[in-house]
Amino acid sequence: MSKITAAITAVNGYVPDYVLTNQELSTMVDTNDEWITTRTGIKERRILKGEGLGTSDLAAPAVQGLLEKRGIGPEEIDLIIFCTTTPDMPFPATANLFAHKIGAINAWGFDMQAACSGFVFGLATGAQFIETGMHKKVLVVGADKMSSIVDYQDRATCIIFGDGAGCALLEPSTDGHGVLDSVLKSDGSGIPFLHMKAGGSIKPASHATVDAREHYAYQEGKTVFKFAVTSMADVAAEVMERNHLTAEDIAWLVPHQANKRIIDATAARTGLSDDKVIVNIERYGNTTNATIPLCLWEWENKFKKGDNLILAAFGGGFTWGAMYIKWAY
Repeated sequence: MSKITAAITAVNGYVPDYVLTNQELSTMVDTNDEWITTRTGIKERRILKGEGLGTSDLAAPAVQGLLEKRGIGPEEIDLIIFCTTTPDMPFPATANLFAHKIGAINAWGFDMQAACSGFVFGLATGAQFIETGMHKKVLVVGADKMSSIVDYQDRATCIIFGDGAGCALLEPSTDGHGVLDSVLKSDGSGIPFLHMKAGGSIKPASHATVDAREHYAYQEGKTVFKFAVTSMADVAAEVMERNHLTAEDIAWLVPHQANKRIIDATAARTGLSDDKVIVNIERYGNTTNATIPLCLWEWENKFKKGDNLILAAFGGGFTWGAMYIKWAY
C-alpha cells in the first residue's frame, strides 16, 4: 500500500477593503513612506473596520470561497486548526466559534498559537491526522486582526502589521504529493523581544495595564530582525538539504511576509533567484498567521502539479520553521 501523505487540495484568502497607506500612517506617527519602504518593503496594509468584527469574520469569506472551489460543504470538514494570535476572545477557541459560524457541524477543532509561525505549525499538525488515516478533510486557517493589538502611537510596530486571512484544505494523497517534510523550532528565550505585556494570567487586565498601553504588541525590532534573518534562512536551508534539494529543484519559496530584508536573506541562503520567491508584503504588510496562505492563494494559478515548494516562517516567542511541499494540483 502506498504511503498516505497530506496534500493541499484547495487554498483561498481574504483581505478587508480598507487600505491603510504609508501616507496615512505618516499623519498618525512620526514616519514617512520612504522610511517605511526602505526598512520593511511595505507600502500599504488592509484593516478590518466595523463594530464587533473579529478574526473569524476575516476567515469566514476565505473559507467559504475555498469550499466553493473544492465543491464541498462545510459539514464534510473533519477538523479545523485555527492558527491565530488574535482570537475572537480568550475562550472558547476561535476554531469552535468558527465551526459554528460556517456550519461545520461535524468538525472538532482547536486554536494554534505560535505567532507568525502558526500556519506552518498548523499544516504540520494537520498533516499528522491525514497521514494516520484519522481524518480525510482537515482545514487549516491562518487569520489575524492585528489592528486589534497594534498601538497606532508606536511607529516601531504600527507600520508593520495588517489584517487578513488565508486557508488550506488537507486531504489524503497516495501519489507522493503534499506535505513531505518539516523542520519546526521554538525558543522561549526570545519572549522579552516580542510579546504582549498584559492580558494573560500573569498580568490580568486592569486600569493600570490599560493606562500603560500594555495590551498591544511590543517588539524590540533590532533583536527580532537579527534572530529572524538567521533562523528562517537556516531552517529553509535545512529542510532542503535533508531532502537533497538544490535551488534548481525548487519552484517557489513561500516565505513569511514580515520584512523584505528577511525574505531576501532567506532567498540568498537557499540560493533561490528573486523570480522564485513569492512576495506580497508591499500590499498587505505582516498579517501574521495569514501571510503564507495569502501567498499560496495569490500564486495558486502559477503553481503546477508536482512543483516543489519551500515554506518558511519566523514568529514571536521565538518560533520558526520550514516545510517541504510537493504541490498536488
